Amino acid sequence: MGKITNEELLQKLTAQFGENVQQVTEPYGLLTFHTTKQHIIEVLGWLKDHPELQFVFLTDITGIHYPEQELPLGVVYHLHSLVNNIRVRIKIFMSADDLDVPSATVLWNGANWMERETYDFFGFNFVGHPDLRRILNVDDMTVFPMRKEYPLEDPNRVDKKDYFFGR
Repeated sequence: MGKITNEELLQKLTAQFGENVQQVTEPYGLLTFHTTKQHIIEVLGWLKDHPELQFVFLTDITGIHYPEQELPLGVVYHLHSLVNNIRVRIKIFMSADDLDVPSATVLWNGANWMERETYDFFGFNFVGHPDLRRILNVDDMTVFPMRKEYPLEDPNRVDKKDYFFGR
């Protein structure tokens, strides 16, 4: 059990950032909240540098795409406080027209590769990143494969025709 509970952490967050901490949930005990991309570095830096909280370990940065939402694309940050044995998830959402996100490399050097991977698969432009380029896909690729911008199945597949199944 951690030294700080989710409720105590949430109280500290809302006292510091007020209405910039939104849509708070606790799926499977993991404190999750939304903020804006204008405040993300401030929130991450505060969580990292706070003497009591000490969220010094950036576990992951990834992207998500919910095409049915008003703001369909998001970046998700997972932080871990090793001292307090507590984790937190922070999400920011934006439109597909404005995918500029401040780089977390100013706080964690390890964010470099995570942001490159997120750029490679989702297309987020991490502003201030020292070397933002593709890391896993080919350099001349023009799409971002983890976005849901394609049909789920190929309509031209012949092995899915009804007459193959006696229908």
